[in-house]
Amino acid sequence: MPSEDLTGKNVVITGANRGIGLELTRQYRGRGAMVHGLCRCASRELEASGARVIEGIEVTSAASMVKLQERMQGVDVDILINNAGLLENESLSAMNFDTIERQFQINAMGPLRIAIALLPHLVNGSKIGLITSRMGSIADNDSGGRYGYRMSKAALNAAGVSLAKDLQANGVAVALLHPGYVQTEMVGFGGDISPELAAQRLMIRMDELTLENSGTFWHSSGEVLPW
Repeated sequence: MPSEDLTGKNVVITGANRGIGLELTRQYRGRGAMVHGLCRCASRELEASGARVIEGIEVTSAASMVKLQERMQGVDVDILINNAGLLENESLSAMNFDTIERQFQINAMGPLRIAIALLPHLVNGSKIGLITSRMGSIADNDSGGRYGYRMSKAALNAAGVSLAKDLQANGVAVALLHPGYVQTEMVGFGGDISPELAAQRLMIRMDELTLENSGTFWHSSGEVLPW
């Protein structure tokens, strides 16, 4: 079906400088939205996208949240996509509690920090997309390992369900979205779908998000995933 024109709508995307975040930025811009692209360091591709670039945003930093609030004054946020993330590889034979903690800060705490910072800018009808992973599914874990990534994404899923319940009275819906195995730098470009296709699918899921299905854990393909 045709994509809805989003002219006049404000979309905030974290990790907008590359990968899925950059492609979401491009595609939302293509639908007419004003995209506010959050990142630590802007890329040339992000700067060329037509987005409003908000650089120097570290999702683990309270000071960055104050900066974000200052930069977003007077802006109603229609769609918030928490996309920034970190993937490390701990195992029983190579355990690293520092990288586990870092992934918790970025993958679980970071999206919650962003959501709380932008809470005053969310209006009735606003939507939040949390880019999580099926690796955060306990039922779907058939290979073990990746302790920090799995644990942090499971924590993000828990936070997302709470946000969905707590924000429902405000008319704000929340989706937990697994993008698929995407050909990005995070996985050494070894994925099986392109960032373009992943972004297209994720945007369809956001289009379909309502208060009735808020809090659902989806694959970008539309499959509902197990917790």
